[in-house]
Amino acid sequence: MQFLVIAKDGTDAEAPARRQAVREQHLAGARPHVEKGVIIIGGAILDDEGRMIGSTLIYEVPDRATLDAIIAADPYVTGGVWRDIEIRPFRVAVRSKT
Repeated sequence: MQFLVIAKDGTDAEAPARRQAVREQHLAGARPHVEKGVIIIGGAILDDEGRMIGSTLIYEVPDRATLDAIIAADPYVTGGVWRDIEIRPFRVAVRSKT
């Protein structure tokens, strides 16, 4: 089952520092999920000035409970970066071959 995750960072003055403090841990933790095909695609949401203010990912997992466990362990959650997370069932219709 596929899910679209839209995770918005906090908007307080310390939010960018929290993101940077755990960014490498977040990326390192995502790599195995990418290699296994659990994360289909992911990236940062940017503001008009190009600053990271959130993330969007598409996951493929057996069920919502599996996804919830993955997200709960993500350094962006445990580090207080993501403050507003929306999760929606999703179906990829087209994919790039690159």
